[in-house]
Amino acid sequence: MDSTRLQKVARLIQKDMSEILQQESSALFLGAMITVTKVKVSADLSIARLNVSIFPLRGKTIDDIMALLQEKKALLRMKLAQRVKNQLRIIPEISFFYDDSLDYIENIDRLLKE
Repeated sequence: MDSTRLQKVARLIQKDMSEILQQESSALFLGAMITVTKVKVSADLSIARLNVSIFPLRGKTIDDIMALLQEKKALLRMKLAQRVKNQLRIIPEISFFYDDSLDYIENIDRLLKE
């Protein structure tokens, strides 16, 4: 069970990282729409796992965008640190994971309609 502190930190990271990705998407991620769907923070607040949903544009694939996210991870962590430096003492290491739950829901809906 997550403690209240972990939940607050996860919500803070989710909100701020969503804003960062929204502002930087055209410059860094070829205009792809990236949404942070869920954040899990380790008990010692040193690692944050961010689940992202991606809508690629301009002929790019989800794998291309995930590779760009991994490549720009340090820059994104720095931008996160600038935003949350007054709330968190240690900025967690971030790792991105593709959230395919929307694809799964869409597939179930399609199967039910058949």
